[in-house]
Formats: sequence, structure tokens, C-alpha cells
Amino acid sequence: MILVTGGTGFLGAYIIKELIEKGYKVRAIRRSAKLPAFISEEILNKAEWVEGDVLDVLSLQDAMQGVEKVIHSAAIVSFLKKERKQLYQVNVEGTANVVNMALESNVKKLVHISSVAALGRTAEGGHVNEEKKWVESKVNTHYAKSKYKAELEVWRGISEGLDAVILNPSTILGYGDWNTGSCAIFKNIFKGFKWFTPGINGFVDVEDVAKITVMMMESDISEQRFIVNGDTWPFKKLQETIADHFGKKRPVKEATPFLLGIAWRMEKWKSIFTGKKPLLTRESARVAVSKTWFENEKLLKTFPGFSFTPLDETIRKACENIPFPGPIIATIHFSPVSLSAINLYAKYPIYIPAFIICNNLFCAVTICGIRYCA
Repeated sequence: MILVTGGTGFLGAYIIKELIEKGYKVRAIRRSAKLPAFISEEILNKAEWVEGDVLDVLSLQDAMQGVEKVIHSAAIVSFLKKERKQLYQVNVEGTANVVNMALESNVKKLVHISSVAALGRTAEGGHVNEEKKWVESKVNTHYAKSKYKAELEVWRGISEGLDAVILNPSTILGYGDWNTGSCAIFKNIFKGFKWFTPGINGFVDVEDVAKITVMMMESDISEQRFIVNGDTWPFKKLQETIADHFGKKRPVKEATPFLLGIAWRMEKWKSIFTGKKPLLTRESARVAVSKTWFENEKLLKTFPGFSFTPLDETIRKACENIPFPGPIIATIHFSPVSLSAINLYAKYPIYIPAFIICNNLFCAVTICGIRYCA
């Protein structure tokens, strides 16, 4: 039995999918009954779901009964000051709880999903590999600090006899909930966002991270860290590629550090009056202009048969599978062999030829040149 924390999250859900497809018995922790819609319900229902929280030691203790290995992917990604306390609680205290319960339950192996942020950034940027040591810097966000401190808990567990390995993914991209996390960039570009930032960053396909996670779990590798980065692109190239695959206009205005400084301050005041989360903060503005290259040679040498999905392919798949908002939403009823009907939310069913792109639960349909989703 494999336990996955954060199973309803973007990466966690794909890890469950990878485990299920490889024949593993999976137990996953969730805090609510809602499951991610971007993974097939048939896949998710094969996992054993248990109510719990990484901050609830008793629920963790129960969840680890009969578990051989643990994949810890539960975490909060936030750059908001008002969420800072929760950020440290979940990322640091939650990881400490997972480590402690893994030791107590004699778990054979822990795979900890960290982040390249835990390696730290510097104002001058540059190349980063697994040998980089954490250095305090104003460029490091509180999210980065929380992931660094979470790693210290894992290293503590290793010193106490826990078999564990740490993965440091770069920014994870793929088909997911485009209202949250890194997937939100697809929504912004689709809606015609015109600005790009001058920064350079690492990006990786969510399915690649899930595969590497399971490969690490299956291996004898321990007491090491691995950067998981598919490629390093300028933010401008990333945004242009997304726009091209959506058939939208490319961003044409550069958001300089000066303009970003004005923007995050305006967003701060706007959030005070509206109560909505700011789209940009001081921390996220700093990340947007930093230029960092994350090296992946260690991982590729460890698994010579593995290759990363090209980012253009990752973006293409995500753009095709994301259900687009539109004036009409189509409910599509289909069998594995043929499409039976396209039932628009109208008074009568409409039967017409349509070009269908399907992925698990969702379908995108092009009817008379207009794209709908179900």
C-alpha cells in the first residue's frame, strides 16, 4: 500500500494516476469530498480515500497503518502575507508530522516533493544544481523558506533512520484546474493578458514529475535530492507559446521591474478594498524578473532511459484539454466506441457532425468553428 498526501492537488492527483496505472494499491489523504476533475473519475475511484490532514497527527497515524511507502506531496503555494502562517504550518509542521509518523510506522521509504525554490535564489540569478547551498536573500520568498525548512525536517528524519529521497521540481505545467496554481497562466493568456515579464525560469510537465516520483519510490536511492526540470525558458517564450496554441494574440508589453513595482502596490490596495486575493505581490514580482537556470543532469544520469516531455508538447496538450468557457456549455454523452448525442443546454437535442477532442472526463468540441466544452 502506497500513501499519498495532497492527493487532490495538481501533482498529487497525477501521482495517484501513475501509481494506479502501474498496478499499485493507493491510499490518499483528502480534506474534503471534492476530487480533481482533470483526472478520470474511474482512476481516482480506484484509490482508497481517507479524511485527514497533515496537521492532524492522529489522522496521519491512522492513514499510515499497513503502508509500505509514503509520497508526501501536500503543500501550500502562496505569496500572500495573510496566508503566511498557514503556509509555514502546512509546509513545515505538516512535513515534520509526516516524517515523525513515517518513522513511528516503520515506513520503508518516503519520497518528499519539495521545490527548486528550496534551493534558494540570488539577486544575480545564474545556474542552480543539487549542490547549491541555501543562502538568505531578499529574492527568496516565504514559500521558498517554508520548503527549505520542510526539507530540514526530512533530513532530520534521514538522520534518525528514515529511508527518504527529496525531489525538487521546477514550475509544474500541464492540464489541471486553470483557476489555481501554475495552471492559472493558461487562463490569463486565454483571456488576452498582454504583459510579459523579463524573467527566465525552469518548467516541467506534471506527468513527468509523477513518473519520476514513482521511479524514485521504486528505486533504492536514498539520502539524496534531485532537481526535476524539463527545460528553462524565458517567461516571454512561455506566454507566447501558450497564446499560439490557444490561437490568441501574443503578449506584447514588457512588464519592467519598475512597472511591476507599481502593479503589486496597486494590487495590494485593490485587495484591501475588494477582499479578493491580489494577482501580484512583492514576492511574486521578484520571481517574475529573476533569471535562473535549473540543471537536470543528475536526474538524467540516474535514469538514462528517461527523457522529459518537450515544453511545447506539454503546452499543446494542456491547451487542447482545458475546457474553455463559452456562451454555451455542451454535455456530451458518448460510449467508448461512438458518440451518441450532443445535448446542448437547450430545449431539444441537436445532432450534428462535430470534431471531438477528448481527455478523460472532459471533451472540447468544435461546432461550426466555435469551441465548447463538457
